Amino acid sequence: MKHKLLVLFAILTMTSAVSCNLRQPQKYQASFLILFNTITEIVGYADSKEDFEEFAQFIHDNLKEYHELYDKYNAYEGINNIKTINDNAGIAPVKVDRRIIDMLLFSKEMYERTNGTVNIALGPVLEIWHDYRTEGIDDPTNAKLPPMEDLIAANAYTDINQLIINEEESTVYLTDEHMSIDVGAIAKGYATEQVTRMAIENGYTDFLLSVGGNTRAVGTKGKTHELWSVGIQNPDKSSEQSSIHTMAITNMSLVASGNYERYYTVDGKIYHHIIDPNTLMPADYFTAVSILCEDSGMADALSTAIYNMPYEEGKKFIDSFDNVEAMWIFPNGERLYSEHFKDYIKVE
Repeated sequence: MKHKLLVLFAILTMTSAVSCNLRQPQKYQASFLILFNTITEIVGYADSKEDFEEFAQFIHDNLKEYHELYDKYNAYEGINNIKTINDNAGIAPVKVDRRIIDMLLFSKEMYERTNGTVNIALGPVLEIWHDYRTEGIDDPTNAKLPPMEDLIAANAYTDINQLIINEEESTVYLTDEHMSIDVGAIAKGYATEQVTRMAIENGYTDFLLSVGGNTRAVGTKGKTHELWSVGIQNPDKSSEQSSIHTMAITNMSLVASGNYERYYTVDGKIYHHIIDPNTLMPADYFTAVSILCEDSGMADALSTAIYNMPYEEGKKFIDSFDNVEAMWIFPNGERLYSEHFKDYIKVE
């Protein structure tokens, strides 16, 4: 028997109906944990609670498959995933699901388009930072930075061209045993986009899907046809203002990157998880950046890319894309915007 998803459903708004023929879709919400190590939230409109539960189950089941395929930490019976590829580095090619091939090809494309500021082959460097960050969080008094010589040594094994993809054989091979891939800058947004497209193809409309802040809006708010309202988190957690802006969007994605989630402190300075491939250190140009565009995978990659670029370079880079907008928040609180970003800010 298929295991059913246990989630919390809530009818957020009720629509009274004079008769069954006049019944309007109602607004529902569901959330669940664990997948992509974050909270997934779904808001949508459906004719009944049962219809929405079916939709939420569809989202969960498909996201779960992507989560297991893109997991670099855990193995799953009968599945060759990112961990399997890393475990076989320098040993043998690994036959994988087409969904891994497609995501890796997309990642290589984004590496080229971002001039290497988004590099999934940076795994050896990111693993060192991950270990030091974990130790620093567990033991703040003795928190320390990884030695630069260790980072430089690891960086010798981050050539994305040594990630060999054979589409015909559906295999992936890392040519050196010291290599590893880390798809954290792309996988969550990419999976969000793919599952959203699947939902649309299966006839689901008018919903908002957020996977740990990677937010994808489809359609509008039921019978009112209002745009979806999505907040941008304030990176200053000491502020009473939890959101910087509320955006009004439809058929778009909103993704943010910042120094306020995964970080640790050494000698009073915050060191976050977004590592600049050029310096091998956490980028410190901004406290947060946000990307608006249709494709959630693209938004995920671009948010990392411009976080690792000085503003002028990042602004020119964003301007080279059609239908992509960005906001940059500087350590002093200053905010700068691409040409049309403010057009999407909700007017209260």
